[in-house]
Amino acid sequence: MPKNESLLFLKALKEDGIEHVHVRGLAPFSAKGGQAASSSPNASAIVPSLRAAETAKQSRFKSEIAAPHKTGLAMTAPTNADIEALRAQIQNCKLCAELAKTRKQTVFGSGSLKAKLVFVGEAPGADEDEQGLPFVGRAGQLLTKIIEAMGLTRDQVFICNVLKCRPPNNRPPAPAEVAHCRPYLKQQLEIIKPRVIVALGNHAVRTLLQTEEGISGLRGTFKEYEGIPMMCTYHPAYLLRSPGEKRKVWEDMKKVMKLLDEAGE
Repeated sequence: MPKNESLLFLKALKEDGIEHVHVRGLAPFSAKGGQAASSSPNASAIVPSLRAAETAKQSRFKSEIAAPHKTGLAMTAPTNADIEALRAQIQNCKLCAELAKTRKQTVFGSGSLKAKLVFVGEAPGADEDEQGLPFVGRAGQLLTKIIEAMGLTRDQVFICNVLKCRPPNNRPPAPAEVAHCRPYLKQQLEIIKPRVIVALGNHAVRTLLQTEEGISGLRGTFKEYEGIPMMCTYHPAYLLRSPGEKRKVWEDMKKVMKLLDEAGE
């Protein structure tokens, strides 16, 4: 793992309340950005311990998924002031100088702030940048059809992206951009407190799970984000390029519907 990506990863761990990473054979390394001892940590050595932690998390999730109403997010009811403050913070954000310069507007998300189901994508595209709403282009039209096939409407769910600004020419999000936007996504999920999250594509899955594993290996599986079951599936844009994969996504959505039914939603 390159040094700059390791530092961004440690920053994300700190946002989740993890202050230190202990690697066997190395001095403790602080998520605050420093090392407890004088020797420099080998970033690649951190990965096995993180994978072990992820394995333990998945094992714990097997017992928790039977009770999907229990989440690890704060239960304090957010106020309209909290929501508007977050929206204003995102609108005024200039942490990513390039995106702040090239965007037409930020894309907070849309739908119900009391939604039991949240869809998280990658980043706004040209249509989203123009309208200030997520998933309104061709991929968004396909997502709408998927939601309606589940017996829901866009107003009953919440839809957002990892990034709140469109990357120029729809390029993939840069690691630093993800690190800057991840706290906003975290706050959105804390406000909404969904019963289930659907992560659409590589960037959403990797950002929420803090993993390097790709969507190909995770698609169709439930993982856990802050105690919330999270389905990993393909992004609608990928389905437009590979329509033969639509059946797999529908199978994933049936698992999501079943879980919501079991939770009494």
